[in-house]
Amino acid sequence: MRLKNKVALITGASSGIGRETALLFAKEGAKVIAVDINTRGGKETVKMITAKKGDAFFYKADISSADDCRKMIAYTKRKFGGLHILFNNAGIMHSDDGDSQSTEENVFDLTMAINVKGVFFGCKYAIPLMRESGGGSIINTASFVAHLGAATPQIAYTASKGAVLAMSRELAVIHARENIRVNALSPGPLRTELLMKFLNTEEKKQRRLVHIPMGRFGEAKEMAKAALFLASEDSSYMTGTEFLVDGGITAAYVTPE
Repeated sequence: MRLKNKVALITGASSGIGRETALLFAKEGAKVIAVDINTRGGKETVKMITAKKGDAFFYKADISSADDCRKMIAYTKRKFGGLHILFNNAGIMHSDDGDSQSTEENVFDLTMAINVKGVFFGCKYAIPLMRESGGGSIINTASFVAHLGAATPQIAYTASKGAVLAMSRELAVIHARENIRVNALSPGPLRTELLMKFLNTEEKKQRRLVHIPMGRFGEAKEMAKAALFLASEDSSYMTGTEFLVDGGITAAYVTPE
């Protein structure tokens, strides 16, 4: 088991990447705190873990709230006594997020509050407990759009993921001597509810697919395996970097026929 005796907190654990990662981490021996604003989905994730004799608890939190993030870390300490892995995965992709002309200020602000401040608050309150626990691994979900302009405009989301990438590098440098590693996981386009709701027509889906050399959307389970690598000692000499798992989209200039 690659995460035996480790405590992992995963945000956005009610579905998609978060749920698949929670299941995989538990299978690999981690004790899991599944965090989400969606109580029903989060509790379902925990039920799936405990049904297989894993150890997990759900905590409801709005990650854009500093107080909620502080309390979720306090809850983790009460339940498991420490923290070794933090996966700042929760995020939104707003349906009204478009180009600079069409995107309203409230949509931009909400996206930044959840996608960027949520990562900041997660790290702010988790790092002291991680220090107490002897160090660990922080994984922040960024995106391939931190490198490329999206074929379907989503300016707030793109800006937020660029910020996550930059913040991850700085956090890594600051905390490297404390045995705390910080890396970004940057998925390509995935077949998750989050993206499929945004790419809500066949035309929009095809505008993404045509740019992916592998010719398909990624799966949440594939991202969970990448997160496991970053969480485990297999990546012990990795910090301040980015793990691009994107089907080749950021490498492509033209897509082969």
